[in-house]
Amino acid sequence: MKLLRKSFLIFITNLFVFITLNAQSLNKALYKPRYHDPVLEQIKEQREKDIAREDSLTAAIRTQQEARRKIDKKDELSLQSDLSGVKKPASLNVFKTIDHFPPIAQYQSGMCWCFCGTSFLESEVMRLTGQKIKISELHTIYYEYLEKAARFIRERGDSFIGEGGEVNGVLRIMKKYGAVPAEVYTGLPHSDKHDHTRLFTEIRNYLEYCKTNNYWDEEIALNSIKLILNKYLGEPPQSFIYEGQEYTPVTFLNNVLKLQLDDYCDVMSTTAVPFYIRAEFKVEDNWWHDSSYINIPLAEWYKFLKKAITGGYSLAIGGDVSEPGYLGFEDVAFIPDFDIPFKYINQDSREFRIYNKTTTDDHGLHLVGYTRIDDRDWFLIKDSARSSRWGKYEGYYFYREDYIKLKMLTYTVHKDVLQEILSQIK
Repeated sequence: MKLLRKSFLIFITNLFVFITLNAQSLNKALYKPRYHDPVLEQIKEQREKDIAREDSLTAAIRTQQEARRKIDKKDELSLQSDLSGVKKPASLNVFKTIDHFPPIAQYQSGMCWCFCGTSFLESEVMRLTGQKIKISELHTIYYEYLEKAARFIRERGDSFIGEGGEVNGVLRIMKKYGAVPAEVYTGLPHSDKHDHTRLFTEIRNYLEYCKTNNYWDEEIALNSIKLILNKYLGEPPQSFIYEGQEYTPVTFLNNVLKLQLDDYCDVMSTTAVPFYIRAEFKVEDNWWHDSSYINIPLAEWYKFLKKAITGGYSLAIGGDVSEPGYLGFEDVAFIPDFDIPFKYINQDSREFRIYNKTTTDDHGLHLVGYTRIDDRDWFLIKDSARSSRWGKYEGYYFYREDYIKLKMLTYTVHKDVLQEILSQIK
């Protein structure tokens, strides 16, 4: 009986558990409005009001600061020289000039090196073949950006990315990618004026993304860069028709332009390296670290520059264009006496300014003419920058010899001009 009673109790207990569990399964899931604690909501509302008030105050301060900056910029002063004692050339007509195309503007872009280098090669085609062929600058620019991006990827981000370059970069790109006539590739699919602000920003941001994320697949990276270039410049042609005949960029360079690109030399004058050797021009825009620059003393550097322009050769030059004697509205560039008197301009005064960075590699230009006034040499400069369009002679400057000697850093010229010293160069 005890065993039967025990079994009955177990049965009753299990039955109670079963009924209880089944009763629980009858509960329903319901959606109800979420409870928002009024105290916490009040704290949140106060926080949002405080943030809005602070943001409004910040916005008002920023507006005042920007207005003040605009006023300061409008009232900003630029130290300039007057023209006391300067007898500048009366007009373009007083210069003996080398054949060249009229100046064109680079507008909002950093393409001076390519504009002056291309203009220089156009004059060389005229000198060597008699042909007048306007060459596309933007074809070179397109592939220069690709080469910059490729080096950046290969060097794992340790390579300069900027809009600038050196004149010999034009020759380097043409050797690899050829050249095309200007009418075949303008690089202006959406406008009639160059503005590379967004183009360069997108390229730089993409490459910085690659660096930040340690992403170094060169093929994918360059394809992405091409997409950016194609959007802003258009895709360069792989072949085209010129005067009824089909060419590629390489065959156009070789068979029409007929330029021997190895016949050109880059010349500098600095005591930072020994004279009569080839060395690197150490500036950011020489981003591929070209070390083929011929380094010679200033007296010889200037002698060969003058020999070239008076002997029928133009030159592409580069240097500093931010001085008190650089006057766009007057079309002139000279060194005023309050800077340094002419008689003290020599190798050392030149080097001092290179060393303390008051002479920097700002701008590339095309030297296309020469005259002499009151025992001073004057040079006609073809310029793509904005300031050369402020004066009477749009796209030109008149450089006095003191400005050339003190502030210009390098030039590119045909090797025939340098024959008497090339055998001395190590």
